[in-house]
Amino acid sequence: MRIFAASLATETNSFSPIPTSRESYENTLYFPPGKHPDRGTLCTGPLWVARRRAKQEGFELIEGSCFWAEPSAPTQQASYESMRDEILAQLRAAMPVDGVLLGLHGAMVAHGYDDCEGDLIARVRAIVGPKAIIGAEYDPHCHLTEKRVRGADISILFKEYPHTDFAERAEELVTLVVKAIRRDITPVTSLYDCGMIDVYPTSREPGRGFVEKMKRLEGRDGVLSVSLGHGFTQGDVPEQGTRVLVVTDNAKARGDALAQELGAEIRAKRGTWYPEYLSYDEAITAAYAEPKGPVVVADPSDNAGGGAASDNTNIIRRLLERGLTDAAVGPVWDPVAVQFCHAVGVGATIPLRFGGKTAPTSGMPIDAEATVIGLARDGMQSFGSAKVKFGDGAGVRVGGVEISLISHRTQALGTEIFSALGIDLASKRYIGVKSTNHFHAAYAPIAAKVLYCDGEGPSPLDARKYPFAKARRTIWPHAELPEGRMIL
Repeated sequence: MRIFAASLATETNSFSPIPTSRESYENTLYFPPGKHPDRGTLCTGPLWVARRRAKQEGFELIEGSCFWAEPSAPTQQASYESMRDEILAQLRAAMPVDGVLLGLHGAMVAHGYDDCEGDLIARVRAIVGPKAIIGAEYDPHCHLTEKRVRGADISILFKEYPHTDFAERAEELVTLVVKAIRRDITPVTSLYDCGMIDVYPTSREPGRGFVEKMKRLEGRDGVLSVSLGHGFTQGDVPEQGTRVLVVTDNAKARGDALAQELGAEIRAKRGTWYPEYLSYDEAITAAYAEPKGPVVVADPSDNAGGGAASDNTNIIRRLLERGLTDAAVGPVWDPVAVQFCHAVGVGATIPLRFGGKTAPTSGMPIDAEATVIGLARDGMQSFGSAKVKFGDGAGVRVGGVEISLISHRTQALGTEIFSALGIDLASKRYIGVKSTNHFHAAYAPIAAKVLYCDGEGPSPLDARKYPFAKARRTIWPHAELPEGRMIL
């Protein structure tokens, strides 16, 4: 048995001002064949898992290239085509193969390509033929287009948000692909469009219970896999929206019925999945009203994980204006400010301008006397079993606020973006994190309370605030909830 594996992934914010080229991928994650380290990353789980399973089970794995870029604007056309064609050339050289494993995100858009994953899978199918088994793993913040789902034999999404289960889902994908190659199963897919888009954290109800329900359904009545495709609000594509994906062992009627049943539950609970979020001034007041800290306040509007710059200064400025102390905010993406801090060293106090650089929605820069309290080179933060780089970093203190400045744009995932920069979170009343929900796994255990706010950055949660040109305006919340429909 011969299986080829590769990965090409990013999450495209169609409204981000940050360009995305091949260099963006190579500066973040690029592993040519055989160079992938012996640890998983968010979108390379299938290759990493298959490497170990190949040794255990005796099949041959041919490794292709792996690419990942931090979320930003649509990828340049030539860049996408060069990465895609690199992988396809490796696949041709590996032929014949019995199966293909693809680690994808699912919300990648390039100039000239609204559905990069569908394009890639179609080209893979043209090479391997109709009998080879194609399996793909996706982030749930994906666009589950008909083209990509129809083109693959098995599609599996992470269930958790925060995405702490990418390795477990990769294990499932490898298991099912191997079984399908051996003809032990006949995978059939059902895909249901909920006619809506929402935000579905699984760290709270009703998302927590829905994940457990999906798990209970698997392995019974011919159901192989159940996935919820959240959709990605900032992706301006025709098939944006929430969809339910069910893979059965040759039990199409059962899969269709289950997809519709789960879709009906999602539709009935629209608007309740994400917790209430406050204005940033309200959130600051609420945090300091708590009898003890730290209170963690998430700002999804400036989440680099959704394509924002992560350099909005509104919350920092308001904390300073209100004279509040024992506060920390981060990460703020500002490579120039980081460079200046490294030049003077820990303990120095300098006039520093930081943040507020990328777009009008970044707010105005902060100009202040800043004391450098910590420095790091090539910093890494934890995200489940993965490590994610934040590059060189600097911790600075301005008045009673300590700020994490980083050189490689990323969201708050692990607490290392503070602790590695000399910022003691345990001593804080207020911890502001630029993230939508991925912070929750690392920060909730240390928080007296978790709040959510709108920092008035470039990526608001409200889908109605975006100037869509391609995404459907006929789905909720843009319009009254339409009828759900089976797609596949």
